[in-house]
Amino acid sequence: MKVCVATGTRAEYGLLKPLMDKLVKDQFFELVLLVTGTHLSPEFGLTHNKITEDGFNIDYKVEMLLSSDTPEGITKSMGLGLIGYADAFKFLKPDLLIVLGDRYEVLSLASTALIFNVPIAHLHGGEITEGAYDESIRHAVTKMSHLHFTSTKTHQNRVIQLGESPHYVYNVGAIGLDNIRDLKKMNSIELENSLNVKFNKYNYILAYHPETLSGLSVKEQFRIILDVVENEEDSFFIFTKSNADTDGRVINQMMEDFASKNPNKAAFFSSLGSLRFLSLMEKVNAIIGNSSAGIIEAKSVNTPAINIGDRQKGRVQPKSVINCICNFQEIANALNKTKDFAFVNEIDNMENPYGDGFTSQKIIDILKSVDLSKLNTKPFFDL
Repeated sequence: MKVCVATGTRAEYGLLKPLMDKLVKDQFFELVLLVTGTHLSPEFGLTHNKITEDGFNIDYKVEMLLSSDTPEGITKSMGLGLIGYADAFKFLKPDLLIVLGDRYEVLSLASTALIFNVPIAHLHGGEITEGAYDESIRHAVTKMSHLHFTSTKTHQNRVIQLGESPHYVYNVGAIGLDNIRDLKKMNSIELENSLNVKFNKYNYILAYHPETLSGLSVKEQFRIILDVVENEEDSFFIFTKSNADTDGRVINQMMEDFASKNPNKAAFFSSLGSLRFLSLMEKVNAIIGNSSAGIIEAKSVNTPAINIGDRQKGRVQPKSVINCICNFQEIANALNKTKDFAFVNEIDNMENPYGDGFTSQKIIDILKSVDLSKLNTKPFFDL
């Protein structure tokens, strides 16, 4: 089976890597890799180099990211993606496309596969994130997909509710947990040396992406967060670059400016890579912002997450997540809670609803059992 795995961001690649490793090693499959989006952008760290360093062969690259995060720029990037993906599919001729999530690169990819009559396997469908237009993209990709690998039973049911056949909707857990199980993490000294930072008494990852449907401007949102950061004593913050959504560059510039003026308080990184990110997440007092990593992966290393705003609203959450609005006092209160020994100790006994870390093997086993020729027609499953 010639399987095309497509990736457009560093975070997405980190999630897909365990599955890619297994596809390469299994003689049943031929992996072809399509790389696009921020991977090919100097602004976002040219992370395609990390993919090749990990030993993967990139079979096709599609340049589609304009240096603009306005609605016009993103829409034009999607158009460029469609043009490039058409050439890619004509060249690669895959039997199956595997995509993850809800970004606009994925919407263009799925649209192309639909026209080329290539079945799509979609990871992380059925989830809800009310604070971003990703919500609508995710459900649109679900309707174009043929195989669905969901992260919880709730999400599995929701995909079926969207009219997808239960026979092809599999609850396999969140693939990000595979890395947590498989990777040998770095210790604190190795992290300090690798990042060239000095940790403080309290340490945090700050990963914040534009809340595209918020009433506050992105600049106003992040200014409030930086005010909290500036006010925290004995604390160090690792900033990771925002993604290429509308006004993501506003956040990135504010992060970079703050870190350059406050080197004893914060450090800014375009890309940490999976190993450093997961190692950090295991060591810090909390992950702050609105990244899905705080919702899905953080509990598996028993780290609290402070989820700000509505970007992740509606997503199934473990009890280790502290939700707050984008308000100075609420965020400060949430930070104080992560310093409370009783709360931190309680997290150890909380369950992660996203599974056990064997997702990629479950997907491999299912793909081997599926007859792709039966996926050409997809009747609506009516409840």
